[in-house]
Amino acid sequence: MVSNSKLPPLRDVIARHGISARRRLGQHFLLDLNLTRRIVEAAGNLATVTVIEVGAGPGGLTRALLETDARRILAIERDRRCLAALEELAAAYPRRLDVLAADALVVDPAALTDAPRHIVANLPYNIATPLLVRWLSQVGTYAGLTLMFQKEVGARLAASPGTKAYGRLSVLAQWLCEVRPLFDISPRAFTPPPKVTSTVVALKPRPAPLFEADQVVLQRVVAAAFGRRRKMLRTSLNSLGADTAHLVAEAGVAPTARAEELSVAEFCSLARALVTLCARDT
Repeated sequence: MVSNSKLPPLRDVIARHGISARRRLGQHFLLDLNLTRRIVEAAGNLATVTVIEVGAGPGGLTRALLETDARRILAIERDRRCLAALEELAAAYPRRLDVLAADALVVDPAALTDAPRHIVANLPYNIATPLLVRWLSQVGTYAGLTLMFQKEVGARLAASPGTKAYGRLSVLAQWLCEVRPLFDISPRAFTPPPKVTSTVVALKPRPAPLFEADQVVLQRVVAAAFGRRRKMLRTSLNSLGADTAHLVAEAGVAPTARAEELSVAEFCSLARALVTLCARDT
């Protein structure tokens, strides 16, 4: 294994390849090896897993991943300006790093790698939430996800009912995973500095969802409720096409409650009730 100390400084690599962060790609490069190592350490023991890094950029986090005993690392990057720098890393670490030039919103990482697999990534801010929602839809195929988000998104993932941050992402993530915000990273650590603080979050998939519910139906219920979060459930759930009074009664929730007041268990109860009512109507 080649030590990072034998590689050229990342700033020199960026300058040599003429790589500058692009706002439209949500790029903010993390060059501090102490911080990238801390992110990798937060992912735990990677010796038996395939690591997937999304938005590898010029390879800052990739270098820290290559210092581990991960059996294989797949770096996915859509910005072709960064590919030469990543290929240099692949050459320095033979048979350990594969580089894929692709849009992470299009490819399925689980289909490209062997289990067990773990996603470790400094996600581009502009696509972080849609990426996470996609991965959550098949989260059982991952051993874990260690991800960096804007602090606001990290807060939403871990938010409790009754708080302003609690929303659709909170319910879905907590239903499927144990969510642990780990530590913040200052804007000053990035090149260029973003306008917001970042947060590293660990998501550990549950052996089974927290409560019984059909995932597609649950997403419909949560979307309807939070789509009009200031309204009471008797109004916000009308878009589901069921008799709202019967729906909330079947679920055992108050019709005057608002979305942000419901627990994950109560949303799952609503999802099960919706399936029951639809079955009676057919």
